Amino acid sequence: MNESNFERGAGLPLSGIRVLDLSRVFAGPSCAMALADLGAEVIKIEHPTRGDDTRDWGSRIGATETCYFNSVNRNKRSVTLDLQTEEGARLARELAIKSDIVIENFKLGGARNFGLDYEALSQAHPSLVYCSISGYGRSGPEVARPGYDLVVQAESGLMAMNGEPTQPPLKFGVAVVDLVTGMYAAQAILAALFDRARTGRGRRIEMALFDCGVAITSYYGLEALLAGEDPPRYGNAHPSIVPYGVFDAKDGPIVVTVGTNAQFERFCRDVIERPDLAEDDRFKTNLARGAHREPLIAQIKAELGKRERAVLLARLTAAGIPCGEVMGLLEALTSPRAAAAALVTEQPHPVAGTEHVLAPPYRIDGERPPVRHAPPVLGEGTEDVLRSVLGLDAETVTQLRRNGVI
Repeated sequence: MNESNFERGAGLPLSGIRVLDLSRVFAGPSCAMALADLGAEVIKIEHPTRGDDTRDWGSRIGATETCYFNSVNRNKRSVTLDLQTEEGARLARELAIKSDIVIENFKLGGARNFGLDYEALSQAHPSLVYCSISGYGRSGPEVARPGYDLVVQAESGLMAMNGEPTQPPLKFGVAVVDLVTGMYAAQAILAALFDRARTGRGRRIEMALFDCGVAITSYYGLEALLAGEDPPRYGNAHPSIVPYGVFDAKDGPIVVTVGTNAQFERFCRDVIERPDLAEDDRFKTNLARGAHREPLIAQIKAELGKRERAVLLARLTAAGIPCGEVMGLLEALTSPRAAAAALVTEQPHPVAGTEHVLAPPYRIDGERPPVRHAPPVLGEGTEDVLRSVLGLDAETVTQLRRNGVI
């Protein structure tokens, strides 16, 4: 693959696909960013003065960006339109008709108010792939409820399964429901694009945060249904595998994941030098270890606490047992491992000079897709997109700006 083409997005799987991102905050923007990372041209529509809500969340970078905003808006162009004006809504409709994909998370009735609903757009553009993201679906008794990640974490049972058993329910460290909803939405959009290539017909996709929150419960959810009650919370431990979790070495925490009986024997013999534990009938199989979790873990904690982390990690690695250090977030992002994978990039910024932007997680044909566009300054692409995509002349764009439409 030619590197210069790769940098421009040519050769990436979604090169030539245009996305109109009418969404805001996290789930929708993360979906659109995934498509952008894979080569799509993504046009993000924002209010002319305040922009996306997340431009005001978290630590400030420059005049209009924050770490929160930047986390889900790389590789996009920002176009400002006031959809409350007739002209702004019309321009958004024209951009939608010239796009392959539309992503929206308007409140109930919002898309229809602006003529940006699927029914209206698909009549003029039957091959359009249209994705709606909401809290509880576009039909049903809770259709009007707005969706918030923390609320859905509570209502889907995620908080009840997270954290230590002695503590109250705990939310995940990031907006996990929003992130996973964005991923599921991107998967469905890609499937619809694949189908469109065969049939020429677009699709309407509906994603609900609550649906995705329930999906994340995974095997915990199935355990609850089978038992007829909530499974216990294990914190950093595993509900089914013992020993598995975070343990304190003499000089800091490590992760130990003993997944098989053979690994357990090596762990006892070669790592903590306690072959008697491997020979104890209470601990010979994983099911037995699960039934006698507390006495086993107490002895393992005592043994690991006597030894330094580097010694334990070397022994665990030699024994073929998955293990690792528990790193701080900054330590992880600045580690040699992250640097070797080129996961953190520095991008030029018109005010801050430079800014950190995380790289896409994909590798395609052995290469990581680049950050083609840093998270955009509010409205940076407005004039360019309106002129190149809609063919507006400079005078018309200037008049739109005077009228507060852009």
